[in-house]
Amino acid sequence: MKQLKNSHILGIGSLDSDDIDLIIEASFICKKILAQSSRKLDALKGRTVVNLFYESSTRTRSSFEIAEKRLSAEVLNFASSTSSVTKGETLVDTVRNLQSMAPDIIVIRHSSSGAPHLLTRICRASVINAGDGMHEHPTQAFLDAVTIMEKRKSLRGLKIAICGDIRHSRVARSDIMLFSRLGAQVWVCGPPTLIPIGIESIGCQVTYQMDEAVEGADVVMGLRIQQERLKEAFFPSIKEYFQLYGLTVDRLQKASRNVLVMHPGPMNRGVEIDSEVADGPYSVILDQVTNGVAARMAILYLIAGKTLEELRKEADETAD
Repeated sequence: MKQLKNSHILGIGSLDSDDIDLIIEASFICKKILAQSSRKLDALKGRTVVNLFYESSTRTRSSFEIAEKRLSAEVLNFASSTSSVTKGETLVDTVRNLQSMAPDIIVIRHSSSGAPHLLTRICRASVINAGDGMHEHPTQAFLDAVTIMEKRKSLRGLKIAICGDIRHSRVARSDIMLFSRLGAQVWVCGPPTLIPIGIESIGCQVTYQMDEAVEGADVVMGLRIQQERLKEAFFPSIKEYFQLYGLTVDRLQKASRNVLVMHPGPMNRGVEIDSEVADGPYSVILDQVTNGVAARMAILYLIAGKTLEELRKEADETAD
């Protein structure tokens, strides 16, 4: 039986090939289930999931909550702005208090890299990393891989260009690791000040020229400038940045004929991507959002100890 080996999903690096393949296959089955019926599955019935979000989120938090409810979980949404965090309570104390309420799964987004790993040492619940600082965002990587595989069947041999603020992007790190392990040739591009030294070590090639990055690319992903993490000036102006690194219709003509345009959101139109590209015929940005529910539903299902065979049976019953 195919079952997830890990009790936590903390990052791509901690998953072996079997677990990666399992999550991707389960994601496609979950998408089929979601398309076939609005019926809830009982995989998390009687279990409590805490969405512990210390940073703002639209797509990630909403898709997790929808996925949890489709699996019949009891859901507790935690927002730091309306909690005792505003009174000075630490993450450790908050989690210890939540743990005393016996949750089964904690989904955490936090501005500090390593926060999900800390949780695994102080609580008994399974932990899913929904984004930690500038470190990783593994569930985003899975939904991105599923989106590409829907259109291209496989990532093997594809040229994938990830362009923008690589330095501050947890999405970029997770995507690079997952895409390269699935056989893609990953390129990253941005101003030299926004490309971390040594990023090649996790499975990518670096260029500072957008034309080189986009040339012949099968997939082009734009990343937003993360103003909330910029502590100094990394480029002269937004206007100059868009001229040099913005994803435009003219620039996209250098890519492959059936290029896929992606963006993890939120988008800054006219900064890293032009509206004509974001809303154009090659864009699969909204597909990413749709696949976010399926991928996170799959991860929740598997982390609850369920098997792929059980999920296939659920899909068959839903189809009937």
